[in-house]
Amino acid sequence: MPDAARDELPLEVSPTEAARLLAPGGSPPAILLDCRTPEEHATARIDGAVLIPMQEIATRVGELDAWRTETIVVHCHHGVRSLRVTQWLRERGFSRATSMRGGIDAWSADVDPSVPVY
Repeated sequence: MPDAARDELPLEVSPTEAARLLAPGGSPPAILLDCRTPEEHATARIDGAVLIPMQEIATRVGELDAWRTETIVVHCHHGVRSLRVTQWLRERGFSRATSMRGGIDAWSADVDPSVPVY
């Protein structure tokens, strides 16, 4: 029988909630998807994030197939692109995709101040 609590995930989560979802050994497992440009990723990054720029998501979505039923936390700079990517992923069956509200800037402020703000 499916676990209803596992199936429910809001479209957006706070950086603090994202950190909880991404914690090592978390259940269910989660992946962090960075949808910014390679240049932005080089400027500031969250350890462990997988970089697939928003402009490439349609052609590279197959790289996420193993995560189709798992949690995917999407982030960008401020949260606008990640919300669009999350909605796009959900339309394609990635039911546990969620956007990190406020992006990497909010992560730096709320979770890890060692991540540069740009």
